Amino acid sequence: MWLMVVSVPLLPAIFMVSGRYRAKAAALCRRALAWALRLLRGRVCVRSTHAFVFSKCTHGKADSVLKTFDLYADTHPSLCISPQTAEALDEAVRRVRPSRVLELGMHCGYSSVRLLRLLPPAGRLITVELDPLTADLGEEIILVAGFKHTQFQVLTSSSAEAIPTLHSLLEHDKGVSEGLSLVLMDHDPQQYLPDLLALEREQLLSPSGCSLLLIHRNQRAEGLRGILDHIRARPDRYCIKSELQFMTEIFYQKESTRVEV
Repeated sequence: MWLMVVSVPLLPAIFMVSGRYRAKAAALCRRALAWALRLLRGRVCVRSTHAFVFSKCTHGKADSVLKTFDLYADTHPSLCISPQTAEALDEAVRRVRPSRVLELGMHCGYSSVRLLRLLPPAGRLITVELDPLTADLGEEIILVAGFKHTQFQVLTSSSAEAIPTLHSLLEHDKGVSEGLSLVLMDHDPQQYLPDLLALEREQLLSPSGCSLLLIHRNQRAEGLRGILDHIRARPDRYCIKSELQFMTEIFYQKESTRVEV
């Protein structure tokens, strides 16, 4: 029923266009329906995952929340990252020891909890999620895991809208001049390069070094090529630290003297 509501208004436009444009209009309609299906499936998955984790985990225990996520993922489709990627993410956070972290793409709150549990007491996570339902349920999971609002902030907006506001959000933080020391990109791969360029333009990346973790659930994800081409064209600022099956780690450093990481 929901798909009919979305698609029916598009049908007259398809039949009214000339024969020369009808194929393009039909293709556009198919893309819109595919997007609507992905959105619907994603929301169903978020609701189902949230309900399972909320009811089965031990509240106030971050490790219990993560184990419950993993338990759910064993038998259900899930937006959680794979165990291998989770281990690589933990290793990167422990090595970088970031104090200011930006997460683009919240999903069910799984990676938010993974990140927060490894931050120092004064550390802070800003997570950006476009879908309001996902943002609300993900925020509840973070609170269930035992974290407080002083440790994180959820922004319900597109990444393009959120990035220019980060200076004002961090201006009261001690050490804000250092910039972000870790950025996790797990949203739309098409936005990876535009968002990286925006972070550069806003001078939000720590000049002394910032690790960018790019999640690619689909190895052929369009958008990865653009950001990797940009990285390889800037050896004075960027280097690819590791390339795993589902995650690529990039190191950024603005200062002229490069430090081995």
